[in-house]
Amino acid sequence: MRGPWAFLLFLQGGLLLMGASGMLLLGLPLKGRNPWVEVPAGLLLLGLLQGLEGLFARLFPASFREAERLHRELGRSLKAAGLGPPALLLLALLSGVAEEVSFRGLLQTLLYAKFGAWGLLLQALLFALLHPAPRKAFAYTLYTGVAGLLLGLAYLLTGSLIPGILAHVLHNARGFYEAWRG
Repeated sequence: MRGPWAFLLFLQGGLLLMGASGMLLLGLPLKGRNPWVEVPAGLLLLGLLQGLEGLFARLFPASFREAERLHRELGRSLKAAGLGPPALLLLALLSGVAEEVSFRGLLQTLLYAKFGAWGLLLQALLFALLHPAPRKAFAYTLYTGVAGLLLGLAYLLTGSLIPGILAHVLHNARGFYEAWRG
């Protein structure tokens, strides 16, 4: 297994290992508290992320078209590697869980304890930097920073990673499938 698929799996697996290990070592909870709150919060968060994506597409149309072109290239590359929807779902699941555990569960918790609200902004900035894009597609990185802020706020408000994980996995699954479908 080589190419972007292997790289993405390696990256997300490393993030998950780092985040979960850090949370366990610090005694931070890895499970949810109240599914009656967390699932609707996750679905609301998903709607906010999709609305934010639509807003950024309208505010920065050329930049978002370039980001969509890059996503189509990723989709063609994944298709050329022989991957179909089940593999894309696995990648969406792994990336959503890994990024929430690492960025919100571990990093935000540490930064928020040290810097207060600035910690929330710092994790969002680092999250955006993990999603780089060429200069023409700058709006994608900006979008991921604001999305990281929303995901971080959800974690602060609910005290659970479940809403962010649910929204992140579903958002990524839709994005990977659309990229793959071309």
